[in-house]
Amino acid sequence: MKVLFIGGTGNISTPSSRLAVAKGMDLYVLNRGKAKITIEGAHSIIGDINKPEELTELKKHEWDVVVNWIAFTPNDIERDIDLFKGKTKQYIFISSASCYQTPLSYPVITESTPLHNNLWDYSQGKIQCEDRLQKAYREEGFPITIVRPSLTYDTVIPIAIGGFNKYNTAKRILEGKEIIIHGDGTSLWTVTHSDDFAKGFVGLLGLQTAIGHAFHITSDEVLTWNMIYKILADALGKEAKVVHIASDFICKIEPSFTGTLLADKAESVLFDNTKIKTFVPGFKATIPFSEGIKRTVKWLKDNPEHQNIDEETEVKIENVLRAYKRL
Repeated sequence: MKVLFIGGTGNISTPSSRLAVAKGMDLYVLNRGKAKITIEGAHSIIGDINKPEELTELKKHEWDVVVNWIAFTPNDIERDIDLFKGKTKQYIFISSASCYQTPLSYPVITESTPLHNNLWDYSQGKIQCEDRLQKAYREEGFPITIVRPSLTYDTVIPIAIGGFNKYNTAKRILEGKEIIIHGDGTSLWTVTHSDDFAKGFVGLLGLQTAIGHAFHITSDEVLTWNMIYKILADALGKEAKVVHIASDFICKIEPSFTGTLLADKAESVLFDNTKIKTFVPGFKATIPFSEGIKRTVKWLKDNPEHQNIDEETEVKIENVLRAYKRL
């Protein structure tokens, strides 16, 4: 099976790339050649998907599956439809679970949960991409499959403030500084290791019964935010000095946190994974957060150049803490 990954060397996509190769797929990875990560056994095509003049090699091929890991706007989708219509048997769009109804009218999320999030431009862009792809499928037979990851991690720290591709909160824990947990920390969330995500995702590659369908792929482990931060602190070998602050207040002081909080992580969410387990029999997430985050912390320790401290984020955290203490 001949597969193209547009992207393929990121936090979520790298384990999927490696598993696809391990499963015997003929994988091609298109990127700009700037990533330090290489996928052993995959073919590399150097080029920028947004620069047609760099896609001469790409246009020579036809594909069983094309996966775009880095499409965010309807213009990206229009470009891909033009590039791959008649050239692929399946086009997989990586959307986001943040597209689901916010706030939720019912806390258990299935793939039929409405898509509605007016609080985050990122989510709105992904919803618009899904809408355009559904139209292409209905009217033109463009062979789409939509995948909605939730908070998925491997080389990043999956927390709400000062995490993901930033090392700020981890560094604060290590230095004994106060950290922020939104709300009272008792709302529920699910974090998923990228190796587990890959098991479900690679099972969809080339699966013709998945054409026209959408899937989310997450762990079944449910944790409170208090527990997520405690497990992170344990992995770092420190005790976290926690300050609980209401999400509304955080976003009033620093509106830039609205996307990751009010638009995504401020309320309890439970994912029903029945659909991916039905289409990919045997899929099961097996890496608990207590194990997965130890891997992440070790990787960051071994690769200190990825311990990104964002000074602007640090200022915002301190601003919120000062404003809260003035109350």
